[in-house]
Amino acid sequence: MAPLTIRFSMTLKQIYAFKNGLLACFLASAVGMAGCNKSTNVDPVAPSAVTVPVLANLTSTGVQASGMLIDYGSSPLITATGVVYSASNSNPTISDSKTSVGTSATFKSDVTGLTPNTTYYLRTYITTDAGTGYGSAVTFKTSASTADTSVTVSTLAGSGTAGLANGTGANAAFNSPSGTAVDAQGNVYVTDSFNHLIRKITPAGVVTTFAGSGALGFSGGTATTAQFYSPNGIATDAAGNVYVSDLGNNAVYKITSNGTVTILAGSGTAGYVNGTGATAAFNAPQGLVADASGNIYVADQGNNRIRKITSAGVVSTLAGIGAGGNLNGDGASATFNRPYGLAIDGSGNLYVTDQGNYAVRKVTSAGVVSMLVGTSVTTGLLNSPAGIAIDSQGALYIADNSGRILTITPGNVLYTLAGKANTSGFADGSKTTAQFSAPTGIAVDASKNIYVADYNNNRVRKLVVTTR
Repeated sequence: MAPLTIRFSMTLKQIYAFKNGLLACFLASAVGMAGCNKSTNVDPVAPSAVTVPVLANLTSTGVQASGMLIDYGSSPLITATGVVYSASNSNPTISDSKTSVGTSATFKSDVTGLTPNTTYYLRTYITTDAGTGYGSAVTFKTSASTADTSVTVSTLAGSGTAGLANGTGANAAFNSPSGTAVDAQGNVYVTDSFNHLIRKITPAGVVTTFAGSGALGFSGGTATTAQFYSPNGIATDAAGNVYVSDLGNNAVYKITSNGTVTILAGSGTAGYVNGTGATAAFNAPQGLVADASGNIYVADQGNNRIRKITSAGVVSTLAGIGAGGNLNGDGASATFNRPYGLAIDGSGNLYVTDQGNYAVRKVTSAGVVSMLVGTSVTTGLLNSPAGIAIDSQGALYIADNSGRILTITPGNVLYTLAGKANTSGFADGSKTTAQFSAPTGIAVDASKNIYVADYNNNRVRKLVVTTR
């Protein structure tokens, strides 16, 4: 995570008062006075804190929260940090229940001993000798039991061996599937990266080739003559069009429902240029998503930017200055570090898996960037976030490349749905027994079934989540 911009809050008047106080002490000691009055008439300014909006590891009796300093106030010496929480006070203070986790400017804290099925209010605090500052309060409810959801993981398609074969279920073969998208009929589209093809899977698991000749190249045309070079991200729109980010060609393709393939934007050469169609340039484009108006947004990973493409192929930059970093703010000042996946909600807000920052960032339609989850001390929460998807209720689903499928609920609580961090393998089954190997792309259908491109297992997996 890039260094935070941390400020001191002293007005010009206060600075002059402070300097005059030091000068008075110096003159007093110079003429042999017994002492000096150390009062500088500087009003103390408490620090400012941020509560990370997303909580983690919520159970019936505990939760993990994190926060960070954004402004020291008038004192650079942190004496305590942690979280305060209450079931009755909507703006808890250090007079309520609290944890204490040290003096770091970025921190996380585990809260234990909570009451099941109870609503709590929580916020972070930072104390200096100038006072205590608080982040915004978040509200959460402990679960009624330790197991409120069940997850069943199965294989929709793929034999597990790298290859190229159409067929049903395990009779089909892929070679490093990267991205997944779902249409309104429940068909799943897959970027079959090293076969240089776009594949289609019906809800019954029947696999066909949707677009591409299989020959490595850079051209549009019909579904059988078009050429790709390591297609990666994939998205669908309401009209049935499919969009593909082509990693090797540094371009974005459009495939209509009748199979016509065109290159919507990108010159075929890595670079950074805004413009129309082939005059624009990308650098290793990854995830992409379509909005309700037909605009396409692209995680331009090599350029550390989020790009926008209109239906006419006009490319602009929505957010990111190009330098790797972790700065929030408007689009012209914010920074990313290897953005990977994109999802969009009904209000037009984008959610970005910022892989190099171990974070999920939020970008408004105006390009204002904020942090949803992930700090320098909570890297293990997301590990290596890749694909991201969102359902109609606003729940986010994340493919953690280290071996897990995660969700962030509409109430901003992070859970592991299936798999285990830093573990590679293959197993269908429950949320505790299922295994993945470098899960990458992720999509969710209207029934909230989740589809994952299990990259190293050369399979497409399906997760069914049941909430009790």
